[in-house]
Amino acid sequence: MSRVEVAPQQRQGRRVLLLIAGIPIATMLAATGLWWTVDAGYLNAVDRLGTANHGDLITPPRSVSDMVFLHEGVAEVVWRDLPVKWRLVVVQRGNTCDAVCEKQLYQTRQIHVALGKDFNRVDRVLLSDTPPDAVFLGNAGLVQSDKPASGVFAQWLAREHRGLMPLTLPPATLDDLALKVSALPSQWYVVDPAGWIMMRMSDDLNYKDVISDLKFLLKHSGA
Repeated sequence: MSRVEVAPQQRQGRRVLLLIAGIPIATMLAATGLWWTVDAGYLNAVDRLGTANHGDLITPPRSVSDMVFLHEGVAEVVWRDLPVKWRLVVVQRGNTCDAVCEKQLYQTRQIHVALGKDFNRVDRVLLSDTPPDAVFLGNAGLVQSDKPASGVFAQWLAREHRGLMPLTLPPATLDDLALKVSALPSQWYVVDPAGWIMMRMSDDLNYKDVISDLKFLLKHSGA
C-alpha cells in the first residue's frame, strides 16, 4: 500500500529535479543560438533591443582576457584572473598624467559612485605604459614644482581614487591595443566581465548619458 502511495511522489520529485537541471542547459543552448544568429548576421541585436546607447560600440570588440599586465608596475596579473566585474578603463601614456588624464579619472570616479547599488559590480582601472611611481601630475595646482618627486602620482591616486587598479603594459603593446579600439586620447573605455573592450566613452558626453548606458549594460548582464 505504501509503495503505491510513494511512487507518484517520487515521479513528481524526479520531474522537478529534471526541470531544475534542464534550466541552465536550456539557457546555454539559447545563448549559443542567439550568439550564432548575431555572428552570422541574421539578427541585429542592438536594433532589436532598441539600445539607444550614447557611447560608441567597438566593432569588433577587443579581448584583453589573456593579456598579462603589471599591477602597480610590479606583480604580473592576467586579466581573466581578476574578479568578474565590469570595468571603466582610463588610458594614460608617458610619465605625466595631464589635464585629460586627471579629468577622466575624476569623471569615472564620479560615475562609479553615481551607480549606487550597482557600485560593487564595477571597478576602475588606470591602464598605462609607465608604473605609477614614475608618473608625474601635470596639474600645477596639484604639483608645486616642474619636476615633482617620484611617487607623488601614486600617493595622489591612493588618496583621491581609492579602489582604482593601476595596470601597466609595455608601450608598444599599449599602443597596439589602443589603436585597435581608438587613437583618440579623449576617450575612456568599458570592459565587460568576460574581458572584452566593448564600448568607448567620449569626454564630452553628459555624465547622465554615460550612467544610462552603464545601467542598461548592468541590467542586462548576469555579472
